[in-house]
Amino acid sequence: MKSGSTFLLAARQCEIAELEELARTGELVGAIGRFVHALQRERGLSNVFLGSQGQRLGPERLRQLADSDEAQRAVRALLEHLDTDGGRPRNGARLFSRVAVALHALEGLPALRQRVAAQAVSARDATAGYSRLVAALLAVVFEAADSATDPEVSRALVAMFHFLQGKEFAGQERALGGSLFAAGSIDVAGQQQWRHLIEAQEACLRVFHDFAGAELQRADEAGRDPVVTAEVERLRRIGCASRPGPLDSDLSPLWYEWATRRIDAMRTVEDQLALHLRQLCEHRIAQALGELQDQRALLGSLAREAAQPDAAPLGPQLERSVLALVQEQSLRLQAMSDELDAVRASLHERKLVERAKGLLMAHRQMSEDEAYKALRQMAMQQKRRLADVAEAVLSLADVLPGGPR
Repeated sequence: MKSGSTFLLAARQCEIAELEELARTGELVGAIGRFVHALQRERGLSNVFLGSQGQRLGPERLRQLADSDEAQRAVRALLEHLDTDGGRPRNGARLFSRVAVALHALEGLPALRQRVAAQAVSARDATAGYSRLVAALLAVVFEAADSATDPEVSRALVAMFHFLQGKEFAGQERALGGSLFAAGSIDVAGQQQWRHLIEAQEACLRVFHDFAGAELQRADEAGRDPVVTAEVERLRRIGCASRPGPLDSDLSPLWYEWATRRIDAMRTVEDQLALHLRQLCEHRIAQALGELQDQRALLGSLAREAAQPDAAPLGPQLERSVLALVQEQSLRLQAMSDELDAVRASLHERKLVERAKGLLMAHRQMSEDEAYKALRQMAMQQKRRLADVAEAVLSLADVLPGGPR
C-alpha cells in the first residue's frame, strides 16, 4: 500500500517536472523574442520600401529576410522539444492553441513578402499583416506567463511579455513613421495613430517596471541613450505634434535609423530578460531537487530507525514527521498560489481589455486601434481604470448594436 510519504515525494517530483517544462517554455519565449525582433526590422524596412515606391532600403530588406528566416528556424526547433503528449498536460491546452495559431499565421508570411516585393500592397496593409503575425507570436508569450505555476518565474514572464509588447508598439511606430515620412505627408488619422502607439508603449513599460527587479530596471534605464531619445522625440514632433500636411521625405531613412537604434537598445534589455528567466528556472529546479533530496533523506532516516529491533516504537513519531512535512509543503504551495494570483491580476486585466476590444470590433465594425481608443476615451471621461471600463463593456454585450437579442 502506498504511504503518505510516497505521495508527498510524488508531489515534489511533479513540481520539478513542471519547472523543467517551464524552463523549456522559457527558452521558447527567448527565441520568440529574437524572431519578433527580426520581423519588426523586416516590417520597418518594408514600410520604407513601400512608402518610397521601392526607392529606399530595398537591398537592406532582402538581407533582413534571411535573418528573419534564421530566427524562425530557431523557434521551430524549440517547438519540436515541447511536450505535446496529451496524457501529460504540463503546458496546457491554451498554450498549444496559441502555438497552433502562430504557426498558421506564419504560413502567410511568404505571400506577404511577395506582395511587398512586387509593391502590390500598401504600407498600411503590410504593417497590418506583419503586426498580426507578431501579435500571434506574442500571444504565445502571454499564455506562457499566464500558465506558469511558479510565482517567481511568472513575474519574470509577465515583465518580459510587457516589455516585448512595448517593444512591438515601438516597432509599429517605426514602421508607421517610416512610411509616412517616405510618402511625404501625414493626415489627422495618421497623427492619432502615431500618438496612440506612443501611449501604448508607455503603458506596457510601466507594467514591465512593476514586475521587473531593480537590476533589470536599471538595465532598461542605462540602455536609453539620451542622444537617441532626443532625436526620436524631435522627429516625433515633426511627424505627429505639428499640423497635418507635407513631410520631408528625406527624413524617412533618418527616422528609421534613430528608431532602430532605440529598438536595438531595447533588444539588449530583452536579452537580459531572457537570461534572467533562464537562470531563474535553473535556480528553482536546483532548489526543488535539493528539497526533494532532503525530504527523501529525512523520511528514509525515520524509516530506518523504526526498523531497528531495539528501537522504540516510531509509528506515531513517523506519522507526525510526515504530517509536519505535508503541512509545510501545503503552506508553501498556498503561499505560491496567493502570489500567483497577484501576479496574474495584471494579465487578467489585459484579457478584459482584449475581450472588450474584440466585442467593439465585432459589434460596431471598429478596427483594433479604434476599439482601443474608444475604451481609453471612456476611461478618461469616466475617470476609471481601463480594466474597469472593459469589464463594464463586456457586461453590456447583449445590448450592443448587432449583439445577441
